[in-house]
Amino acid sequence: MADEFAKGLGIATTAGLAWMVLSGWYTTPGFEDTQLLGEIPGTLDMYGSLAILLREAFFWFAIFGMVFFWIIVPTMNKVRRARS
Repeated sequence: MADEFAKGLGIATTAGLAWMVLSGWYTTPGFEDTQLLGEIPGTLDMYGSLAILLREAFFWFAIFGMVFFWIIVPTMNKVRRARS
């Protein structure tokens, strides 16, 4: 059970840090302005657009990774043990 928690925490930490870095680079207009959740700039090149796509992917990977390892895997293990 502890290994599932560690896997979910590792995914949340790594993907969350990647999301925060990309958000800090692309959606923080200034220190006094809205940080990490500001407007996405409209004048992005191909790499900027790819970074915004990765930002969204890291966010959802963090959410679904935690849900998968903290809820779904332990539930499947309990169901499997109950059927045996």
